Amino acid sequence: MELTKFSFSLKTVLTLLLLSMILGVSGQEKKKDYEVVCVGFYNLENLFDTIDNDNRDDEYLPESAKSWGTKRYNEKLNNMAEVISQIAIDVTPDGPAVLGVSEIENRGVLEDLVKTDALKDRNYKVVHFDSPDKRGVDVGLLYQPKYFTVTGKKSYLLDIGDTSFYSRDQLLVSGLMNGEKMHFIVNHWPSRRGGETKSRPKRIAAAELSRHIADSLIADDKNAKVIIMGDLNDTPNDVSVTKYLKATDDKKLLKKGYFFNPMQTKEKNGEGSHAYRDNWSMLDQLILTPGLVDVKNRKTYTFYQARIFKKDFMINPQGSFKGYPLRSFVGNSWQGGYSDHFPVYVLLIRETKK
Repeated sequence: MELTKFSFSLKTVLTLLLLSMILGVSGQEKKKDYEVVCVGFYNLENLFDTIDNDNRDDEYLPESAKSWGTKRYNEKLNNMAEVISQIAIDVTPDGPAVLGVSEIENRGVLEDLVKTDALKDRNYKVVHFDSPDKRGVDVGLLYQPKYFTVTGKKSYLLDIGDTSFYSRDQLLVSGLMNGEKMHFIVNHWPSRRGGETKSRPKRIAAAELSRHIADSLIADDKNAKVIIMGDLNDTPNDVSVTKYLKATDDKKLLKKGYFFNPMQTKEKNGEGSHAYRDNWSMLDQLILTPGLVDVKNRKTYTFYQARIFKKDFMINPQGSFKGYPLRSFVGNSWQGGYSDHFPVYVLLIRETKK
């Protein structure tokens, strides 16, 4: 199996020196090569097809106020693919080995996405289940078989005891990342519709479900490598994340049952993946179990770095939304952009096997 690794170019030398400084490795270890894989998440913002399906997709049909026809659908697909194709290519030329996605209407739109010119050579495969969400949007997972082999998948219903409430299921995908067991839980937690306080219990329930899924995996393997990813509609400092999911950027708390949330540090530094009313927030997060944060042993995949992917072409250059993510629509006005969220991703590294 072909693996992404650094060759001994000038870029490699600089990268390894940086790794040495960060990881505190010895002079002998500076000579080691490292494999790098990228795991990311991207809210694709209303990636609907143009077909009238049995859900609330009236807003995204050719006769709607948005005039959502084939031309705009294809432009949206190509725009999404353009972004995905560039994520992390400064480190690994194949980009994300695994990418969780949200706000997609069905499996078909993901199949269309991976066939675009920008992505077709990567041979992405799709994992998807239909959710009961009233808007008809789901979560899904894209993966490159070159790096990741799926061994199991399951969809978990978010049940809050209210038969009138339907939200996105949570998607668990298990498999082998270059031979190493890993699990991904893809989320799109309930929105803040109706107000943050009133809607908070729904996101707490979503956090409890994510924690339950991860704890079940850890019960089978105390060192289970699990990444919880998604648009949580809460920040790293909200109670759903800190108290119920028990996620923090303080690694000292991992021995007390907490998970590691590198996106909390980014928000503390004023960074964000989503802008609203001139405020940036870190709604899109990747949270790792302790099995991925053991920096003492780089012989298996461990966390190296978390990033937000944003390039100038993805940013609105003018108007009242200047500096915000450049969207496909503002209301019913076509902007020809991308998404109202920036993608987020983590880099995992391990020593190259000789």
